[in-house]
Amino acid sequence: MNILIAGGSGFIGTALGDLLRQEGHRVYVLTRKTPKYIDQIHWDGQTSQGWSQRMNEMDAVVNLTGFSLEHWPWTKRQKEKFETSRVVPGLALVSAIQSASRRPGVFLQISGINRYGLRGDGIADESTLAADDYLAQLTVKWEAATLSVAEFGIRYVIARSAVVLARRGGLFPLMALPVRLFFGGKLGSGTQAMPWIHIDDAVRALAFLLENERSQGAYNLIAPTPTSNQGFMHEVARTLHRPFWFHVPAFLLKLVLGEMSVLITEGRYSQPRRLLEDGFKFNFPNIEKALEDLYIK
Repeated sequence: MNILIAGGSGFIGTALGDLLRQEGHRVYVLTRKTPKYIDQIHWDGQTSQGWSQRMNEMDAVVNLTGFSLEHWPWTKRQKEKFETSRVVPGLALVSAIQSASRRPGVFLQISGINRYGLRGDGIADESTLAADDYLAQLTVKWEAATLSVAEFGIRYVIARSAVVLARRGGLFPLMALPVRLFFGGKLGSGTQAMPWIHIDDAVRALAFLLENERSQGAYNLIAPTPTSNQGFMHEVARTLHRPFWFHVPAFLLKLVLGEMSVLITEGRYSQPRRLLEDGFKFNFPNIEKALEDLYIK
């Protein structure tokens, strides 16, 4: 397939592009930088002007755009950037598809596992309704920006991702830093969910959803073994041979990080029910095996 990736220069997009090329696909990346390679297509991240004709060549589109939530502090301007960086590029992709004479067969939209809220009864799956808090409603807007492509007869897939664990890139290196500095411990109560997925499983699952013609609708991109914050941080400390003793109370995290602290101090347990039903096999289903691969292998 010819596959177009918006947001393909980030750490997830780069890893996904490498995997898809290994599988024999031709991958093209939308970039706001001056293209250096023939597989790069310039865009402004806001409109379809100047590149929309390239959509006629594509069999699949992946939308990974979105300003990362670990940027601090969460000011009003920062929140506006979180939203516009998710909604506006999505609308531009829809516009390009709408005007294309030959439309792609599948559209894969990334989103967030926080759609189900920061707390709640039971373990959330894809049938769980969206919560009302800020992060949940951000994912609702994120998904809504591209939902209309389904009206064109295109197979529409949503991947609601947990924190992607990789040695470099994303939120995990920052989370592991206190442990590396011998200040590891639980954050807040420690009982809150810590949603995660290994980078290898994340990109394999995205490729699976692109290639599996039966896959449609929403999927949770999260490891199948529920993990608490305390269990997660304790395993990071064990893997790195560091002590696990410096527990940080929730009020202190909120004092330092403000509203952003909810990323650490709160979280709802979720499961990848539909991925498992469709036959996807996780290489790293539990946190012990995932961290050993990242730090010991």
